[in-house]
Amino acid sequence: MSFYLKDPQATVDYAIDWALYLDGKAIVASAWSVAPAEAGGVAVEEASFDGTRTAVRASGGRAGHVYSLANQIALSDGSSDQRSVTLRVEQR
Repeated sequence: MSFYLKDPQATVDYAIDWALYLDGKAIVASAWSVAPAEAGGVAVEEASFDGTRTAVRASGGRAGHVYSLANQIALSDGSSDQRSVTLRVEQR
């Protein structure tokens, strides 16, 4: 898990490099979610992935709130995994 500060007006890219954990497998699907889901909260603008890395562009958020930006992946051998990024939104 990683921790980042984010301004509520900023749109920022975050990435997870999964290469060390894949043991020869490849990422075949990736989905991002935000918790808590709330009005004015952090939103996923767009997401992408390749064989070893996932990325997301996040916007918004309410100052003083903390969000978990979770990435669930499916792998070429049928297994799955999840990692998350913690965002604390602060006026900067």
